[in-house]
Amino acid sequence: MPANRDQVIERLRGHGITPTQQRVEIAQVLFERHQHLSADQVLARVNARDASVSKATVYNTLGLFADKGLVREVIVDPARVFYDSNLDPHHHLFHVDNGTLEDIPVSQVNVDRLPDLPAGVAVEGVDVIIRVRRSQAAR
Repeated sequence: MPANRDQVIERLRGHGITPTQQRVEIAQVLFERHQHLSADQVLARVNARDASVSKATVYNTLGLFADKGLVREVIVDPARVFYDSNLDPHHHLFHVDNGTLEDIPVSQVNVDRLPDLPAGVAVEGVDVIIRVRRSQAAR
């Protein structure tokens, strides 16, 4: 994960992205550690750093970063999208009660068989999201 501004700028350029001030601010928040953030969380964290970035800029930048392979878009339901800065192969545990997402190592999930695929397509990846809720006994 890039640690400083120069490393973030180099990473953006390496993915064909022009490093504008707003993009660098957003990237610094995303890449400070492996994490799962919604667009609203990114917006709040960027603006808390005394940077002024609009909601539209955050959404557009996150879409660009996902398209260019800088972050992974994790859609847990149609109304909830997270941007994952961990690009290593892994799956997710989604905690329905508190809306958090947690990484699961690939080695802990076994997918034995995939369906027959249509002609002319190949598997690009398999993403598993396991949705969990605290049991009645744990409440």
